[in-house]
Amino acid sequence: MALPATPTREFITGLPKAELHLHLEGTLEPELKLRLAQKNGIDIGQTTVEEVRATYAFDSLASFLAVYYPAMEVLQTEDDFHELADAYLARAAADGVKHVEMFFDPQAHTSRGVPFEAVVTGYHRAAAEAPAKHGVDAHLILCFLRDMSAESAAETLEASVPFRDRILGVGLDSDERGNPPEKFADVFARARELGYRLTMHCDIDQEGSIDNIRTVLDRIGVDRVDHGTNVVEDPALVDVVRERGLGLTCCPVSNSFVTDDMKATEIAGLLRDGVRVTVNSDDPAYFGGYVADNYVALAEAAGLTTAEVVTLARNSFEASWLGDAQRAAYLAAIDGYVAAFEATSV
Repeated sequence: MALPATPTREFITGLPKAELHLHLEGTLEPELKLRLAQKNGIDIGQTTVEEVRATYAFDSLASFLAVYYPAMEVLQTEDDFHELADAYLARAAADGVKHVEMFFDPQAHTSRGVPFEAVVTGYHRAAAEAPAKHGVDAHLILCFLRDMSAESAAETLEASVPFRDRILGVGLDSDERGNPPEKFADVFARARELGYRLTMHCDIDQEGSIDNIRTVLDRIGVDRVDHGTNVVEDPALVDVVRERGLGLTCCPVSNSFVTDDMKATEIAGLLRDGVRVTVNSDDPAYFGGYVADNYVALAEAAGLTTAEVVTLARNSFEASWLGDAQRAAYLAAIDGYVAAFEATSV
């Protein structure tokens, strides 16, 4: 029996998928934030989960970051970072995630006195446990904060060298205003020399979005683009992304918070134009939607078919930094899931 034309939440949740745009610090749920604050003796100004949740309010990228960074103060020890990552990985597994490449922001912690080693060791410990504990293959991507100096990014990159075997690649995130990709060109060139894979945020509807996309493609030479939906403004760049097979890590639910538009039409258009768009949850504790929620929201807003949702899942593995054999195994798992779902949908 054929798959239903319209994807159900059940189908979407069980569909094997990779998540490629996920900020670990953005998975800090109010319950965990309050508990870590109490454990570490930090006064966050709230004493109940409801009060903490009420602070998770914003209407732009800038106002989101103003909430996001102060919340990290509760993360103090290696065990705190381990607990945060482990909680996300359990939640991701429930959404059908089989492989994840997770962002983390060491400068947000080292700048307040937390050792780099505590951050990366805590996160990596959770990632190493994830295959046996959660059935998820997990890896780390170190992101530089673009509203800090290039010198700080370079220092952070060099601090990562002793932990090179624990870090898959590097990225660039935070406020894009006045912080174009070229500010970090030398840092990313050095990262490539060290053997890291490269990605950069080109967030939606920001100052110079299309110019930033052009720069990361032509000058930086990234292996993937985070967000990147504004590429639709230049058909020639759409052709470049498609021809190179580059992934765009789109985040529909968070889009609707930092602007007034999920960008569903643009994402669906790119998908139907053969661009390797993927669906991800970004900062789910703040935006209220993990990866399956993002698939459902996009499918409903754009009228995606079940076959198109399957293509999104396939894209997530195709755009990942997996080896060929692992990628093929996950793609085969999608085929097996679809066949099994068809067999039970009689």
